[in-house]
Amino acid sequence: MSRNRVDKEEKKEKNQVRKTSVIKKENSNHNLNSTKSCEVGPLTPLQCSEKAFKIRKDAASFQKNLPIPGHPCNGDGGLYPNKIANYSKALPHNKLGEVDINAYNIWLKALTTGNPDMFEEILLGGIRKLANPQASYAFDLIGPNSQHLTMPPAPNFSSAWMASEMAEDYWRAITRDVTFIEYDKNSLIIEAAHDMSQFSDYHGPKQDGRVTTETLFRGDTKGDLVGPYLSQFLYKDVPFGSKTLVQQYRTALPGKDYMTSYDEWLNIQNGGKPSSPGEYDPKHRYIRSGRDLSEWVHGDFTYQTVLNACLILLGFGDKAMCSENPYLCSRTQVGFVTFGSAYILDLIGKSARVALEAAWFQKFLVHRRLRPEEFGGRVHNELIGAASYPINSELLNCKAISKIFNKYGTYLLPMAYPEGSPTHTSYPAGHACIAGAGVTMMKAFFNEEFIIPDPVVANADGLSLLPYSNGPLTVGGELNKLGSNLSLGRDTAGVHWRSDGIEGLKLGEAVAIGILHDFKETYNEKFKGFCFTKFDGTTVII
Repeated sequence: MSRNRVDKEEKKEKNQVRKTSVIKKENSNHNLNSTKSCEVGPLTPLQCSEKAFKIRKDAASFQKNLPIPGHPCNGDGGLYPNKIANYSKALPHNKLGEVDINAYNIWLKALTTGNPDMFEEILLGGIRKLANPQASYAFDLIGPNSQHLTMPPAPNFSSAWMASEMAEDYWRAITRDVTFIEYDKNSLIIEAAHDMSQFSDYHGPKQDGRVTTETLFRGDTKGDLVGPYLSQFLYKDVPFGSKTLVQQYRTALPGKDYMTSYDEWLNIQNGGKPSSPGEYDPKHRYIRSGRDLSEWVHGDFTYQTVLNACLILLGFGDKAMCSENPYLCSRTQVGFVTFGSAYILDLIGKSARVALEAAWFQKFLVHRRLRPEEFGGRVHNELIGAASYPINSELLNCKAISKIFNKYGTYLLPMAYPEGSPTHTSYPAGHACIAGAGVTMMKAFFNEEFIIPDPVVANADGLSLLPYSNGPLTVGGELNKLGSNLSLGRDTAGVHWRSDGIEGLKLGEAVAIGILHDFKETYNEKFKGFCFTKFDGTTVII
């Protein structure tokens, strides 16, 4: 062992001894002063301590005793020795964009062993670093352990399902600048809907067995097909303390796509710096198009959107709260630290981080699915004859591909961001997991049937809002839609697949349900329990 390593270990032990001494001293002081305490309440301090311990122990025991599920993957990692179906961005690649196998194996060995030192031995191909792979081992003190949550395998590299998801991403790229209010009449949207209807295993929503302009690019939850494409929670003003936030944001300039040249694509796969920065509109606008939505989910912080949605819901007042809230009928009290704004907002933040931990476990330790931009390189090299890959013919015959080639001279997936995807694997989508958890938390505290007042939609230039009057929009439906907007908006940017988002929402939902289960025994109020609707339409009672 090196001298530096020994010094670090000795310092760590000394710090631990110091921390233990401080804790013992604090506890000793507390015991000395306990006779001077003036508290009132039904429990003595000792009884309170014992009850707190029992609640924590019972919650931990419940999570521990849950059956450990299997964690199946699609098997592509073992099927293709050159790892063409697995994520490898930021590692070194050959001219075909295939990963250096030695570098990939070092990365895989680090993941397999979990040895922190081994992560420092990973070979990078450029300046970009991998995004926090060791978070996949993290434990938390609330909610389910990551290992207790599972997901179905991602679509196989050569499947018709995978082909449909890639075709959808190509069409999303082509139609980024079409405004949502023009979807029903725009020729590109009509063509995209017709083309997507030809795929034999497309998992997006349909009407009478066909993709239409009303279903194209939407999610599959209750509420997704009702009303405007974008959720009201991305339009409504946000009551932000003493300030009101108008939801006009920085947007990217229309018509500007990235990574369409092969040299630039390969540079980005190797972790290189983009050759040009993003270009932005000097005016802030309401989200009005796929490109605007792509930019919103590019610059948002982790739980910004669900935080905004929660603030909007709190602004509606008690009438928007769910009937299980014990303070709705109280003559003398209101909720705050429990069952009020402070509590609900706190749970939104808590659930976001736990959801990301669950996502990172699946991303790095189970699936390691490649990003759409990586698959785009496979398509390009297949079609120009530089390589032979088992890509489903339904994709290769897709009309979107010829449109891309006619415009850019390559078959690469045009990206909305100069740097392309983040440097973590694709399945599930982190945004989707956060959205699934946050939306589920809000369903637990707010009335899903509450009608959102004065719904709106952005006009074509995004500078103003227009009234929407074509039927009522409910809290539950618009929360579901918000989850889909956040999840599938990343697809529109080119950085995720549909299944990344759909399954990510469900994983985040499972995280929130586990957290709520842990907290249900912590209240003094007469509380019957949480009751809300899951993304699949079933009712859950906690």
